[in-house]
Amino acid sequence: MFSRSLLVACPLFVALLLVGSRSGCAQQPREISLPAEARLTVRNREGRIKIVASEEQKAATLVVQGRSSPSSGEEAVTIRASGRSVEIEPTLEGERLDLVLRVPARARVRAISESGAIDLVGDFREAVAETDTGTVHVDVPTEALSYSFVWTASRPRYLSEVELVKPREGRGGRYELTGHLGEKKAPADKRVRVEVATRRGVVLFGVDPELAPADLRERQLTEAARAMIRSGNEDLIAAIRKIAPRLVDDYAGTLPPHEGPEPRLVSRAGDLRAAAGTRLARFNVSVRDRHGATVDGLRASDFIVLEDGQPRPIVDVQPTTAPFNLVLLLDVSGSVEEKLDFIRKAALAFINTVGPQDRLAIVSFRDDVQKISDFSTDKQLLAERVKQIEAGGATALYDALAYVLIETLRPLRNERTAVVVLSDGDDNRSFLPFAALLELVSESGAIIYPLYVPSELMPAQASAAARDAADPVRTRYLALTSRASEEGQKLAVASGGVFFPITRLEELQRAYDAVVAQLRTAYTVTYLSQATDGHTPLLRVRVRRQDVVATNLGPVTRAQ
Repeated sequence: MFSRSLLVACPLFVALLLVGSRSGCAQQPREISLPAEARLTVRNREGRIKIVASEEQKAATLVVQGRSSPSSGEEAVTIRASGRSVEIEPTLEGERLDLVLRVPARARVRAISESGAIDLVGDFREAVAETDTGTVHVDVPTEALSYSFVWTASRPRYLSEVELVKPREGRGGRYELTGHLGEKKAPADKRVRVEVATRRGVVLFGVDPELAPADLRERQLTEAARAMIRSGNEDLIAAIRKIAPRLVDDYAGTLPPHEGPEPRLVSRAGDLRAAAGTRLARFNVSVRDRHGATVDGLRASDFIVLEDGQPRPIVDVQPTTAPFNLVLLLDVSGSVEEKLDFIRKAALAFINTVGPQDRLAIVSFRDDVQKISDFSTDKQLLAERVKQIEAGGATALYDALAYVLIETLRPLRNERTAVVVLSDGDDNRSFLPFAALLELVSESGAIIYPLYVPSELMPAQASAAARDAADPVRTRYLALTSRASEEGQKLAVASGGVFFPITRLEELQRAYDAVVAQLRTAYTVTYLSQATDGHTPLLRVRVRRQDVVATNLGPVTRAQ
């Protein structure tokens, strides 16, 4: 525990403190004198504030993270101490700094911001956050907690891992959540007090910001959400329950109970069986010669699979000529309504590009999914279905992709599958957060090809970019921003696909040609794995031929 006697002995000071250059990298932590019982106040108008309290922290430290280099002699942060108050704030206005503070357990802190995110994590005695529109993330012990969350200019926007009291509406559009968790009469050294006051911000209580869904408003279940509940995947169900707990429980109550282990996206059909102590796993691999040309006609005997350095038996290899089951996932939400003609032409172009041996299904989505066509090789039928697509509504991209993986592709078991996503990439309505979708993609075995037409709803301005960096969570809720490129690349990498940013129609056709060409280079290898749950094996594949290179396309997935 932090020594209070040593704190009392520390001299008080009023000083301007130079905390290093703002070079875009975190600086070395700087110790701050924090007297016993003092309240630490951090003001950061434009940047982020993160304060972490822990038993391991024996002294208060500050790290300044910035975006540009200061001029000679310029002080980055001002620190003032007087009586039982220590205040920290950036010296200059107009340039964003992010402040990260680590303090001893049971500290009293106050964070003040306008639009930057605030993170308060750890065992505080008292934690106060004040902001206009910034996201406030609070993660504190709940054994003896009193809390007060207030919105002064909007309806409450919050997400909590534990059940809180219902919001109360006051005068002038003010909303308040005030209550207790745990033991009300706990000893003083165990009690925690949290206060949040915001105009229009988002409050995340005990929820990782990366796992927060795109829309916090309670709403009816979509078909995509119901499909995730039917899947029996507890992680997906928990994500939807955060938004609509009563509706999830009501719908789940109408379903028969799941028997056996949790269903997986990839399971092996046919007569392949894993020996005791092993399991079937699979991956896609591309083989090219030294000139970059695809090497066709390889068999199982041509491959060597090494898992954590040990050879593993290969039980099946599907050749590059084996057909794929493709899903064309089309964004027809309001954000692309003016591009609907473009979307239709693009879909027709893809239909004409896929090989005659490949089966194609088409799914469109807005705030919910709509199956346009089941799997078919009839290109005329598929073209007729595409012409009937209409646009409008919000964008639930994450939910739609999860629906395709669960509802459309899982029944195919161990067949070769891929998804081509045509969208602007900006999700604003899904129940499912991106992090949960990414995990689902990694275990699905499907190759994902995001083809994103950039959103033009948010002009690229330096000031907007700075606001997004200061509070990326807030921008997901209050304004549509382009995280599309980063997320599209992550989806592609996790699945072994390729991300294509599209700006013109001719680029789209080249992307289609590239997608089909990659699919025609892929062998699908199934082998006997000895990897245990929770362990991601190091996989290497070799070919028993000279002057060829084998490249893995995506992760290893369970095949049973």
